[in-house]
Amino acid sequence: MLSDESTPVIRATLPVVGASLGPITELFYRRLFDAHPELGRDLFNRGNQASGEQQRALAGSIAAFAGMLLDRPDSRPDAMLSRIAHKHASLGVTSDQYKVVHHHLFGAIAEVLGDAVTPEVAAAWDEVYWLMANALIAAEAGLYRQAGAAEGGARHPMEIVERRQETPDTVSFTLRRTDGRPAGTFRPGQYVGVQVELPDGARQIRQYSLSTAPGRPHWRITVKRVRGAAQPDGEVSSWLHEHARPGDVLTVSEPFGDLVLPEGDGPLLLASAGIGSTPMLSMLDHLAATGATRPVTVVHADRSPADHAHREEQHALVRSLPGARLHLWYEEPGAEPGGAGEPAASAGRADLTGLDLPAGLTAYLCGPVPFMRAVRGDLLRRGVPAERIHYEVFGPDLWLGLQ
Repeated sequence: MLSDESTPVIRATLPVVGASLGPITELFYRRLFDAHPELGRDLFNRGNQASGEQQRALAGSIAAFAGMLLDRPDSRPDAMLSRIAHKHASLGVTSDQYKVVHHHLFGAIAEVLGDAVTPEVAAAWDEVYWLMANALIAAEAGLYRQAGAAEGGARHPMEIVERRQETPDTVSFTLRRTDGRPAGTFRPGQYVGVQVELPDGARQIRQYSLSTAPGRPHWRITVKRVRGAAQPDGEVSSWLHEHARPGDVLTVSEPFGDLVLPEGDGPLLLASAGIGSTPMLSMLDHLAATGATRPVTVVHADRSPADHAHREEQHALVRSLPGARLHLWYEEPGAEPGGAGEPAASAGRADLTGLDLPAGLTAYLCGPVPFMRAVRGDLLRRGVPAERIHYEVFGPDLWLGLQ
């Protein structure tokens, strides 16, 4: 809770600080990487830095957190804090790095705003920062403890034992630990951080969902190649597509992520688009492996059948579940004929308004932000409470709300 002394200061200065967050965050990252080039090389996503998405995400998170402290002083945005903490844990973020960020962020604020940053203003915004940072530090410490790892997490060398081309732009990799031990357990829907060394020596990390059920000796990730339009292609996805082969070793984190399959027998909606199907595949595989009979509505949207990664596997998993039904939408449904026994696909974008949805369902969404916003809107209009709609965000804007 923001103190009584800081609340009026933040309320008065939020419009000015908010309007200046663009130049503040741009200067912050420049200062940070000048002082700590290893963070830009090995921790932060360089593609998001080049596109400006990382700067916009940081600015949005600070403004959103400050606004929440003013508008809802008796509550915390635990879902969003949890999303960020899991991502940070997969990257190996440590508590001392929050001190580094604080130093350079507040240096940037003072330089951009000049005399407007009085001691009173600096103290109030310092309080905002540490309220957010300490909540994340505590959450990340808990995640490291649960993983049985020291602060910063544990990473394991894992050998690629199988590579499979799923679609022209999507490839899956089956991984095993090089020490001969089982890959380890995880919760259906979680992801791992995969670190690769790029040609310039940078060791960049990206998150990929585990796309099969837990409890197997090996893990599998599925990687879609990121092709930029006005921006460069994805560094790590491109490297994996072009170079990673069976026998190669990747460095992989413990599993993290809070979009996980709930226990129980209540009805579920698993809605995905594009590569967002991968955490849903893990959930479906787990349901099939445990003989679940709960009602499961599966929705998937894609460009075409040829672009639908793990299409046949998804169909087979749904057929194996007595309570499951699959609904498909393709922007180009005639691009490739469906297989025998596959349900007919609808043309265009996913539309849940006509689906028969059971009462009391819990929804899980993963895919591009416009897709998740549209599906969430459909569900809210159908009377599904907002607290029963969960979603995964892959990208820098982990503070994202789908209002």
